[in-house]
Amino acid sequence: MAEAPATETFGFQAEVKQLLRLMVHSLYSDREIFLRELISNASDANDRLRFESLQQPELLDDAASLEILIEIDAEARTITVADTGIGMSREEIIEQLGTIAHSGTGRFLENLTGDQKKDSQLIGQFGVGFYSAFIVANEVTVVSRRADLPADAAVAWISSGEGEYSVGPAGKERPGTRVTLKLKDDAAEFLDEHRIRSLIRKYSDHVGFPIRLKTPDKDAEQVNRARALWTRPRGEIKNEEYLEFYRHVTHDFAEPLTFSHNKVEGKREYTSLLYVPSVAPMDLWNREAPRGIKLYVQRVFITDHAAEFLPLYLRFIRGVVDSNDLSLNVSREMLQQDPAIAAMRSALTKRVLDMLERLTDEDPAKYSTFWSQFGPTLKEGLAEDAANREKIAALIRFRTTRSEQEDRSLDAYLADKDASQDRIYYLISESAAAAAASPHLEAFRDRNIEALLLADRIDEWALNYLTEYKGIALKDVSRGELELPDGGKAPEIQAEPDKEQKDLLKRLKRALRDKVEEVRPSPRLRESAACIVLGEQDLGYQMKEMLKAVGQALPETKPSLEINLEHPLIARLAAEGDQDRFAKLAHLVYDQAVLAEGRQLEDPARFVRLLNELLFDAGG
Repeated sequence: MAEAPATETFGFQAEVKQLLRLMVHSLYSDREIFLRELISNASDANDRLRFESLQQPELLDDAASLEILIEIDAEARTITVADTGIGMSREEIIEQLGTIAHSGTGRFLENLTGDQKKDSQLIGQFGVGFYSAFIVANEVTVVSRRADLPADAAVAWISSGEGEYSVGPAGKERPGTRVTLKLKDDAAEFLDEHRIRSLIRKYSDHVGFPIRLKTPDKDAEQVNRARALWTRPRGEIKNEEYLEFYRHVTHDFAEPLTFSHNKVEGKREYTSLLYVPSVAPMDLWNREAPRGIKLYVQRVFITDHAAEFLPLYLRFIRGVVDSNDLSLNVSREMLQQDPAIAAMRSALTKRVLDMLERLTDEDPAKYSTFWSQFGPTLKEGLAEDAANREKIAALIRFRTTRSEQEDRSLDAYLADKDASQDRIYYLISESAAAAAASPHLEAFRDRNIEALLLADRIDEWALNYLTEYKGIALKDVSRGELELPDGGKAPEIQAEPDKEQKDLLKRLKRALRDKVEEVRPSPRLRESAACIVLGEQDLGYQMKEMLKAVGQALPETKPSLEINLEHPLIARLAAEGDQDRFAKLAHLVYDQAVLAEGRQLEDPARFVRLLNELLFDAGG
């Protein structure tokens, strides 16, 4: 038999030290959350053993033995949370309790603001729930034995939360993990049996394993129902229970905006309990981050991140799906190939979109909260989910030229448009402020025609896939030639440019031949001198930036320049006889049009130099 490793002392990872410093000094006001976190970890350990036993039945001789035991010893001032789950090896206990591998931990630490209520809601979302034990404990001892290792491989982890921990051999007859907290003097409330019993019922009544409570003078007694919440009839579940289950699943103490509990019977048999959070997670925009809902098969836990049941644009949805149709030996590859998954994915996607649609009707304020947190993510669905594109489009919200401070739907836009208008007009810009002030919209404001204002980084990509809504085509006002409806005004008859104006257009084209494809009179402008117009098939500025970021070569294209022939600056340009000064003025007009769109100039120093030269000449 190999000799057990000696006890060694290690230093915590730097982020753990910072975290423990906050814990030890009682940053959090909701100190009771430590019990919620430890029970949640114990439940996960039991789930994982049950899952691994599908492949290695010898790991679990008796499924009924999976439980969580909480022991209170008032005399010793300790509280212990023990599970009979998967356990940890020596290497795992060092890795999992001495470091924090979760990529969001740094963000977690940055977001601790001193608002204790908010701080207590954040804990658990970043895989740091175990360390909440130090809120109430002077010392924490973890004794663990992995289920596939012998009894002499058990290991003890001990720390007072002061920057170091020790790891050494321990005796443990049964696999699983036992966490013992030596409580601080001001944490005596957690030695009270009634207090612990109430916390178990408050936070963990729905945990699917028996949670038993033991004191020195009483035998262990089961406290929770140990029945998965989603398996119970909806009529007997209180709203508070749904909310507490959400906290258990997500470690998020903010209430969800809405949820849906549904049981499907017939050809497919499964139960789903899906939640829409009210706050976006830190890693929402990391499309590679672990995502998905919890998957159970015949009440057996399979994975925390079953990504196959919802499309990527709905990655913010949390909850559970429990199927009777899938094999207990389900694997990631089997999930990807099983035809039942495609049917369930389609149905669950529709259920989520229906939830959001109901929210728009029943509680617009809550939907506004949803949109502020998850709107850009939902827009991804326009490109990624052709089957539900119009349904998604109805959920998209926009700022517009008539509503710059409040979001509007496409249905509201169509309801208010003039009968002569046969397009839905929109403008994509670098920012909301640049969109609202864009010269492209001057004629729209003049005719009281509403245009959508878009400034999210994915808008151009997403809108490429939404070419029409309810039979009405969408039109980007910064592209191609523009014919406007009268908007309630008498249509303007645009006169054909006279000979002098045609000469001006030709001179501008020659001066700007390296920058523009065409120079033409503008139907868009009323107050500005000029604007840049893209070709119908040209890449927009957002798409160019996205492609540049991934190192992709861009096609050579040049925009058009439209000018306002009635503008005094254009009249001054037409009168300029000196060809060198004319070229300088032409480049200034072009650069001003670029700046008016909120974009960066290719050569800002040249612009400043030209402007200074012309100002100096004017002053002379």
